[in-house]
Amino acid sequence: MDFDKFDKPEDFFKGVNLKIPRLKFNKGLIPIILIVAVVVVLLTGIYSTGPDEVGVIRRFGRYVRTTQPGLHIKLPFNIEKLNNVKVKYVFKEEFGFRTTKPGIVTQYSQREYFDESLMLTGDLNVLIVEWIVQFKVKDPVKLLFKIRNPEKTVRNISEAVMRQVVGNHSVNEVLTTRRVEINMEVQTQLQEILDSYDSGVQIVTVKLQDVNPPDPVKPSFNEVNEAKQEKEKMINQAWEAYNKVIPKARGEAEKTIREAEGYALNRINTAKGDAARFISIWNEYKNSADVTRKRMYLEAMDKILIKAGNKFIVDPSQKGILPLLNLNDQGGAE
Repeated sequence: MDFDKFDKPEDFFKGVNLKIPRLKFNKGLIPIILIVAVVVVLLTGIYSTGPDEVGVIRRFGRYVRTTQPGLHIKLPFNIEKLNNVKVKYVFKEEFGFRTTKPGIVTQYSQREYFDESLMLTGDLNVLIVEWIVQFKVKDPVKLLFKIRNPEKTVRNISEAVMRQVVGNHSVNEVLTTRRVEINMEVQTQLQEILDSYDSGVQIVTVKLQDVNPPDPVKPSFNEVNEAKQEKEKMINQAWEAYNKVIPKARGEAEKTIREAEGYALNRINTAKGDAARFISIWNEYKNSADVTRKRMYLEAMDKILIKAGNKFIVDPSQKGILPLLNLNDQGGAE
């Protein structure tokens, strides 16, 4: 087109016959478009949250609300996005081993995870430590917005804390005597670190599963343990003998002391009684000497005759002793 013949811009528009196409809509497409729009709104605007979950809603990436389990509505077309977070489920992380098939007979991976489980104790011994960490979500908003990759964070912190705690204890404490205390110490320190990060994670339990020395040193380690067990056995046997002999000797000594004290008290009381009796008789004797002397004679003879056995009374008028004897009575006559 030759534009030189147009003196003014208005002439160009007057001379050009612009044909603007008109869009023609098929009336049958309108219901289809409406149906598609409704379906998209329903698919992107209605959501459900499980019974063990809560729904965290973000509008253009910013947190706006948390919804409880059930069916809910949000703004469609990804204006509001949903994250369902399990807040009642207990998650478990395994260290030093992996469960391949849980069930009645649990199957474990045959792979060795020495990068996680090989640790140095406080007395410079090496142990293979296997443990589990169970945790749940206590604040889903902090879990989504405060930390990145929660599971990896929990794993890294758990391994660091366990290495520190094991390094503060001896090999015997980790193997036997302080396993429960180590579990509690690791759980406490792990929770403190996670809370300092505002992670929204609650540690449920930390438990040592299996603690063993490495295979190359197991024979020597077993010999040391056998020697220690033999030592403990001998000590226990010695204490058993001690507990049998010493308490018995103490009891006999206590019995002898009590008997001596009782004998002494009895002698003292008897002496006091004899002295009081003598004083009483002496007072009576001063008042009536003949009566008192005769009564004392009779009392003495009463005591003596009881111990004399058979007694024979001889009548001075008898000519012989035979009439006085009761020959039919083998016990004799009194």
